[in-house]
Amino acid sequence: MPQRVLLFTTDLEVGGTPHVVRDLAVRLRGSHRTTTVACIAPWGPVAGEIEAAGVRVHPLNATSGVLLPRVMKDLCRLGRSFDVIMSFLVHANFVAAATMPLLPGVRLIQSVQTTQPRPRWHWMLQGLIAPAAETILVPSTSAARNAVYRSEVPPSHITVIPNAIDFDQYAVAHRPAPDGRFRVGFLGRLDPVKRLGDLVQAMELVPDAVLHAYGEGEMRRPIESLIERLRLQNRVTLHGVTHAVAAALANMDVLVLPSDAEGFGLVLIEAMAAGVPVIGTDADGIRDIVQHEKTGLLVPRRSPTMIAGAIERLRADATLRQRLCDNARRFVHDRFSWPAVLEQYERLLTA
Repeated sequence: MPQRVLLFTTDLEVGGTPHVVRDLAVRLRGSHRTTTVACIAPWGPVAGEIEAAGVRVHPLNATSGVLLPRVMKDLCRLGRSFDVIMSFLVHANFVAAATMPLLPGVRLIQSVQTTQPRPRWHWMLQGLIAPAAETILVPSTSAARNAVYRSEVPPSHITVIPNAIDFDQYAVAHRPAPDGRFRVGFLGRLDPVKRLGDLVQAMELVPDAVLHAYGEGEMRRPIESLIERLRLQNRVTLHGVTHAVAAALANMDVLVLPSDAEGFGLVLIEAMAAGVPVIGTDADGIRDIVQHEKTGLLVPRRSPTMIAGAIERLRADATLRQRLCDNARRFVHDRFSWPAVLEQYERLLTA
C-alpha cells in the first residue's frame, strides 16, 4: 500500500513556506506514496496551484484562535487516513502536536522554516511541542542553530534538508535593459524583516540604476513614503506580487536580499539558477547560501552604504559578475536541485 503523507501548514498565501509545501506535495507523490495538503487558514492562492497540479487540498478555514478546538477536531478526523503528518510553522506544528495522542501509529515530522528571533513565544512554544515529533526538519544550518539555541531542541532531534527548486525552470534568457540602465531586483514579502527600505536608500547612492521590487505586505505604504521622500519615483518601481519569478529574474542584472534574517532564502537560489548575481546581508539563512566572493557578495546588515557599494562593484565589473554567476549555478545545481534534495526526503520518510 502506498505511504500516505499529509502536509499540514498554517496558510497557503503567497510566500516561501507555502511554495515549499506546494513543491513537496508534487515531488513526493509517486507509485509508492500519495500526498495531500491541509492548512489551518481558509483557501489561499497557492492552494489553487496545488490542486491544479493534481494534489488535493483541505483548508480548515480557521480565522481565529478561538476556533482551535474545531481545527484540532478536523485535523484528527483527517489525520486518521495518513501514515505521516509533516507540519510546517509553529501554529500548524502546535495543532499537529496536540492532535497526535488521538492518532496512534501516525508519524509526525515538524518543520521550522525561520530564524527570526521574534516573536520569542514562538520559539518557546516550539520547544514545548518538539518532543511530539520524531524529528524537527529545518532547511539550513542557521535554522538548526536557532532551534537549538532558542527552543532548546537537542541537535540529535534535528534533520537538515535544504529547500529545492526546479533548476531548469529558471533557464530563461536574460533580457538586456532597453535603456541600458543597470537593473537591481528584489523579490519577497514587504515585511519589516526584509529591510527593503535599506535597499531603497542604497538606490539614492547608485546614480542611474533602477530598482524593481516584487512582493506585497505591511511595509508597502512606508516604502512608498520613503520613495517619495527620496524622490526616487522614476527609479524605484513596486510591482506587487508576481507568479512569474523566472520572467522577473530575466529582467534583473543583480538581485539583492537585504534581510535581517532568513530561514533559507529561496529567492537566492532561484536567482543563482537564473544566472543573476546576488547580494545578500551577512545574516542567518543567507550566509548558508551566499559564499562571499564565490557565489555572491555579502554585506553587513542594515547598511545602505555597503549595499550601494556592492551594487556599484558588480555594475562596473562584468568579469566578476560572470564568475559569481558560473559558480552559483553549479552550486545550486549540485546542492539545491530536486534530484539531490528529493533523495534526502526519501530517506527521511522511509526510515
